[in-house]
Amino acid sequence: MTGLGTLASTAKRRVGWLVRDRFPFRPVVRRVQGVELVLPWSHRLPDYAAWDPEYGQNLVELARLLAASGPLTVLDVGANIGDSAVQILNAADGRVLCIEADRAYLDFLHRNVDGDPRVHVVEALLTVDGSESGTTAVRTGGTTRFVEGAGADAMPTVSPTALRAGHPDFERLRLAKSDTDGYDVSLIPAIAEAWRDAPPVLFFEYDPYLTRLAGLDPAAVWPRLAELGYDEVAVWDNGGHVVGRTTVDRIADQARVLDDVPHGRARSRAYWDVAVVHRDDAEGLAAITELVPAELG
Repeated sequence: MTGLGTLASTAKRRVGWLVRDRFPFRPVVRRVQGVELVLPWSHRLPDYAAWDPEYGQNLVELARLLAASGPLTVLDVGANIGDSAVQILNAADGRVLCIEADRAYLDFLHRNVDGDPRVHVVEALLTVDGSESGTTAVRTGGTTRFVEGAGADAMPTVSPTALRAGHPDFERLRLAKSDTDGYDVSLIPAIAEAWRDAPPVLFFEYDPYLTRLAGLDPAAVWPRLAELGYDEVAVWDNGGHVVGRTTVDRIADQARVLDDVPHGRARSRAYWDVAVVHRDDAEGLAAITELVPAELG
């Protein structure tokens, strides 16, 4: 596409988003990446999937490979409308524990997963220690970031330890996915600690910009995971395209490249999806090696 064509396409897309954002929670039914979903009209998932069929499929493929080596149990933190859960269970049999704290998206989550006995929904905000604090949901294009401040739509909180205790079907967790727009670096180690005796593969969004916006240090996640026995890391860009494989003791330095990209420009390079595997998890290592065979340069 020529430069003018690209500009015209971008302008048309943004105008379309402006129109849809005026009626953000109008329900629509779309077939996205092989599954039928009810979603808000403003949700960007159909657009991202149309532009790039690989978008989000790294998580689905990882779950499929893990299911081939044993029972698949998945924790989906920030489940949103349930798109990850539905796509995972379309690719492999298993069970998914969805946790979502945004009331606006909970309605769509229930529409998409209720009736499937393999899915259980927890309506709560996952926090490191389960402490209660006032939060407000900030929604943008189909995703939610929680900020401090009392909000009418604030939800109960739960810790990873309490979550595990309350759901014995997920006692042996195989895969933990977190997409919480900046809070992943604190939640993921807490999840790993709660399931320390059965260490799951950890899949999360590593976004230094949103992490710092949340008042957290993005690099602090890596030594904490190392202490819990995690060592191998697979990296994709946010579109699900392979970047490379590395280790927890090297990735902090390698991730500095993300800070070189101004926020809002070249966004596909501005954050990563990562999967982290425990040193004792041979099947997990085999899965990420198959998906991401080359080392990160």
